[in-house]
Amino acid sequence: MKSLYLTICMAAAGITHAQTEVTPVTDPKLKVIVSALGESWLQRPTGPSDAALLLSATPGYSVAQGGGVSGLPFINGLGDDRLKIRIDGMEITSACANHMNAPLSYLDPTQVGRIEVLAGVTPVSAGGDSIGGTITVKSAAPAFADNADKLRTSARITLSGRSNGEAVNGGVSAGIASDSMSFGYSAAYARGHSYEDGNGDRVLGSMYESINQSAVLAWRDQDQQLTVRAGVQHIPYQGFPNQYMDMTDNTGKFANADYLRRFGWGELEANVYWQRTDHEMGFFTPERPGTMPMVTHGRNIGYTLKATLPLSEARKLRLGQEYHTFRLEDFWPAVSGSMMMGPQTYVNVSDGQRDRIALYGETETTHNAQWTSLLGARWESVRMNAGDVQPYSTSMMNAADAAAAQAFNARGRQQRDSNLDLTALARYEADASTTLELAAARKTRSPNLYERYAWGRGSMAMTMTNWFGDGNGYVGDIDLKPETAYTLAFTAHWHGGEGARAWFVKLNPYFNRVHDYIDVDVLGSFNPYMKMSAKGALLRFANHDARLYGANLSWGVPVAEQLKFLGNAAYTRGKRSDGGDLYRIMPLNALLTLEHSSGAWTNQLEARLVARKDKTDLRRLEPETGGYGLLNARTNYQLQKNLRLSAGVTNLLDKVYADPMGGVYLSGLQRQGGAFQPLPGYGRSFDVGLTLTF
Repeated sequence: MKSLYLTICMAAAGITHAQTEVTPVTDPKLKVIVSALGESWLQRPTGPSDAALLLSATPGYSVAQGGGVSGLPFINGLGDDRLKIRIDGMEITSACANHMNAPLSYLDPTQVGRIEVLAGVTPVSAGGDSIGGTITVKSAAPAFADNADKLRTSARITLSGRSNGEAVNGGVSAGIASDSMSFGYSAAYARGHSYEDGNGDRVLGSMYESINQSAVLAWRDQDQQLTVRAGVQHIPYQGFPNQYMDMTDNTGKFANADYLRRFGWGELEANVYWQRTDHEMGFFTPERPGTMPMVTHGRNIGYTLKATLPLSEARKLRLGQEYHTFRLEDFWPAVSGSMMMGPQTYVNVSDGQRDRIALYGETETTHNAQWTSLLGARWESVRMNAGDVQPYSTSMMNAADAAAAQAFNARGRQQRDSNLDLTALARYEADASTTLELAAARKTRSPNLYERYAWGRGSMAMTMTNWFGDGNGYVGDIDLKPETAYTLAFTAHWHGGEGARAWFVKLNPYFNRVHDYIDVDVLGSFNPYMKMSAKGALLRFANHDARLYGANLSWGVPVAEQLKFLGNAAYTRGKRSDGGDLYRIMPLNALLTLEHSSGAWTNQLEARLVARKDKTDLRRLEPETGGYGLLNARTNYQLQKNLRLSAGVTNLLDKVYADPMGGVYLSGLQRQGGAFQPLPGYGRSFDVGLTLTF
């Protein structure tokens, strides 16, 4: 019987094709495992430059637009830090008060070998310190030769382009391996100019460039495998049209090692990693003039240990221990000649510390041919602290920041949270075509360093702490409590047929009550860029109870020979218990796809429908957005066994629209004035792609 743990991964993601479990190390045919969703994206005419978009066809999943490679993922209304994101076992924390270097921005989509998403109720072994779900990304797995007599060599080249923004993406990878040793190298490049909306108007400050390189070395024998990876990323620039600042440099370096060993008593998995980020913000283009340097240094170090013990043929026990430490320095050098931004360096976060240690255990039991269950518990200790800070000056222009710094430095700042996660899941195979699942969980998340230690009270300083794209300003609260979410979810999965006649329908309603949800209290207002017609809010992070609920529906039905009707729909509501809607809740939306396959040809006609967003967060002055429908068309042709050509058109009708998750158009406000407007969406784009494998 298929593992319930794997089934949960598939159900949460809305995946309808069976994913292959990792091949045991004793199998000489260990190979790259690509999820069904990842494979679908690889077949598109041009993959996205942002890895966060790889899961866009998943019901309940959405992306809050940032820069060209730095979108923030959301699952069922919860996103960013409320999701656990692991890349090759590493936990990477955003080292930026605007979250410009979100975890998924450190991996180019062409380097992704497998990606999974688990929504809401996740096994405790899949990670803690999150309440919304888990996204697990694996880069291409090391490949080995089938026997000792011959070396295995491989290479892949991917090229693609989009007319809108004159965007280009390229990726190369190569490897050489024996039956016991493997070495691989990959590199990727992405660049785009500022894109145009449906009116043909350029969305100012939305250009980007990104370079990624990584290498992998692996060794194995019949009972164990060691994999070591190292890499570097450089983003020379990246515009953020919904932020007050742009990224002027981001350099990330990492190294990690995975070890898997099979014993007579079970399996042991271990991972250790190091990651460092050097990040700068400012301005780099005439589309957004200005001078204000900001510098951030972040460092992640951690390890994970997991043992899987088969207690019997019907029961498995998983035990694990994890450690993750994050260090942060955030300061803003003085600007020569400025009366406001000097003469001192503004210290935003000094010696920021966030240390987390976790223990967990879970048991998976196959009770009979119909019933399977998964029970787990996880305990975590989170310690946080930060050093003294300072404003630019103590002059009248910086009086609010000077008073806030004095108060911040005078009080104790060390915090410790003890968090408990519990998960219970049951799966019932009613008959050959019906599967029912019921899941309940208690999940916790401690605040991030900025939510607790952002201290500036001047309007300029407050607007520099903002990963929401809403144009507002934020200040932290050292006494924030961890969020605790109680989630109940049900999934009904009907399926049948085989091969081309296979069909499925899946329904997943859920309810999530969050105690001490980290939201905001309103402190005041200000006029962004001194535009009297525009109004922004000054906000303090604060705990409030909230509830989120909704349902996801997905389906796949053959309608004729070689023709399938695929799609999904999602509805989410999020409200505070004391009244008001939560921020960045995607309105009712659907994705409808007709797919035709004939020999080497695969063709898709796709409609993405989004309802009007009129339930907005009034505290954050979130703008309403109109409903819209986008029509996309694409085709793929497998010219030879190792060559695939693709082409397509996105937003075929050049529809003018605003993404409900996009925030406000700050770079447009700066240049054009007026009031806050929602960020415009992408206009029509002609896309082409080529993939060549050796």
